[in-house]
Amino acid sequence: MLTYGSFSEPDDPNRVLVKRLALVVEGRPDVVLDLTEDLNELKKKTFVVKEGVQYRIRIDFYVQREIVTGLKYIQKVLRHGIQHEKLTHMVGSYAPKLDMQSYSTPVDEMPSGMLTRGTYTVKSLFTDDDKNEHLKWEWCFELKKDWE
Repeated sequence: MLTYGSFSEPDDPNRVLVKRLALVVEGRPDVVLDLTEDLNELKKKTFVVKEGVQYRIRIDFYVQREIVTGLKYIQKVLRHGIQHEKLTHMVGSYAPKLDMQSYSTPVDEMPSGMLTRGTYTVKSLFTDDDKNEHLKWEWCFELKKDWE
């Protein structure tokens, strides 16, 4: 719940409140992960993604109380427990605001081909220059030949 003043959720001591992560594919509805839900339950869900599609990741968040510098989104993608890819996106510095703020990654492409199909685990972290972990969570997606 938003209030007027220098913060958006007075009962939450965190400076950055990460609310959603969305997988954005042009021409398709966004695949949205609600990060306000139980993160252990989120880990159990698997989202289907079509191989070879171009996508962006959008993160929606609030900054409250004071400026946060050097926000970063770090993502490790694992398959069968082996790290497949690690991405670090510099999100930037943000002042407190009552409105939700968003960051979108540059366009990337899902791998394609029969050998790349399967289930992937993603370990996500939203952090800053001061090494504050604003949110750390896991989620899964299944890479398939086509959307279901």
